[in-house]
Amino acid sequence: MIKIITLTSIILATSACATKPIDIEFVSRTQDQMGSFYEARGFPKEMLDVIQQHCLITTGIHNISDDVVWLEMKNWQFTVDGEMIPIKSRKEWRAFWTKMGIAKNHQTTFHWTQIPDVLDYLPGEEEGGNISFPITRSPISVKAIFATGKDKKGPVYHFEKHDLQCAYDPP
Repeated sequence: MIKIITLTSIILATSACATKPIDIEFVSRTQDQMGSFYEARGFPKEMLDVIQQHCLITTGIHNISDDVVWLEMKNWQFTVDGEMIPIKSRKEWRAFWTKMGIAKNHQTTFHWTQIPDVLDYLPGEEEGGNISFPITRSPISVKAIFATGKDKKGPVYHFEKHDLQCAYDPP
């Protein structure tokens, strides 16, 4: 039986004038799930081996406010047991795959499945992607800050979640 962890959170505004939150959903995927997904798209074994060495959590963000909300991954921090853990950005993955000699078509497919580094969410817009971590059995904490408004000068949203988990394949 594959264990899939789905966690839904709500961001609370730091400004009293903001009345609607952003919904964020996290779905932890097992290494077999992610490997099968990319294998079905023709990824080579050496690429699948690397992907399966990571914890991948699919993140969906839905802007249910009346204003633009900005996703900027540089404003997200991930920790395990109080220690910062790295995530690979789209740019870092691209450089990694290029160094490995992975074909551009596979790099592009992988790229569009990862969460964007920066994205402006218009009211009602839903978007997301995978976030990759080093595999850990400990809970992952995330803190994120979202700017709002076309010019990023609106109320700021702060988000915290302390119980993200990597999903695992059964032994």
